[in-house]
Amino acid sequence: MGKSIVLSSSRNLELQELLDCGYRNATDRMVIVRCCGPEEFYLERVVFPFELLSFQCPRRSDIEIWTHGLGGAELLERFAAEELVVEPPLSLASPPLADPPVGGAELSPWLKAG
Repeated sequence: MGKSIVLSSSRNLELQELLDCGYRNATDRMVIVRCCGPEEFYLERVVFPFELLSFQCPRRSDIEIWTHGLGGAELLERFAAEELVVEPPLSLASPPLADPPVGGAELSPWLKAG
């Protein structure tokens, strides 16, 4: 599902698994998605109304959704990265069946020729 990348930090080099995530802005206002992760990972993107943002981030990242109100910036939602993981399509997730199911025509009258 995820890819790996080597991220450097002042402490050490660590192999991080990146999660494939997605966020759809279901509001009628522009929002800002901020993603803060381990090893100084940071991502910030503007997402327009009804737009879908696809991104990758390390596991253990925190995602915040911000908007601008009358009083300034407002935090709308907060998620863990695992909550926004995008599942791969079924065609990629499971291999096709190599053999037909056992007992085909004997178990189903719809499979009999005639």
